[in-house]
Amino acid sequence: MLCDHCKERDAVVHLTRIVDNAVTQVHLCEKCAAEKGVETTIALPQHPLGEILQAVQQQAPVASSSDAGVCAFCGATARDFRATGRLGCAHCYDAMESSLRELLRRLHGSSKHVGQRYEAPRPESLVETDPRNALRDRLQRAVDAEQFELAAELRDKLRVME
Repeated sequence: MLCDHCKERDAVVHLTRIVDNAVTQVHLCEKCAAEKGVETTIALPQHPLGEILQAVQQQAPVASSSDAGVCAFCGATARDFRATGRLGCAHCYDAMESSLRELLRRLHGSSKHVGQRYEAPRPESLVETDPRNALRDRLQRAVDAEQFELAAELRDKLRVME
């Protein structure tokens, strides 16, 4: 179904108006609906990071067009990233590396991580749990979920272990 206003694009917004007991339906494309002030849920919600990126962008001098960066894989641009706060794919990191480094420098004061590093706990420091406790937990969850056949099997296993 085509848009009633522009007659070019598919209608995605369907409005029903009732005026003096007369029902009229209006079918609009997303663009015409936006022009008429109708809010649609089809548009992607703006990400809060996009606002931060735009604020940082305004404080910095305007980047040259060669620094803009376009991903050859998905076609996303630096402008898209600033508007949504999201990169299009994993290849965007390579395509927009220089502008991302500059952004990190402005946001964090450095483009290199200088904080603490995550270290996984050592295996010897992990406390071994009693397998009976794990079975008791699974038994309780099975009873709560009303999975009585499974609960009976777990109960029998627990009795054998004790």
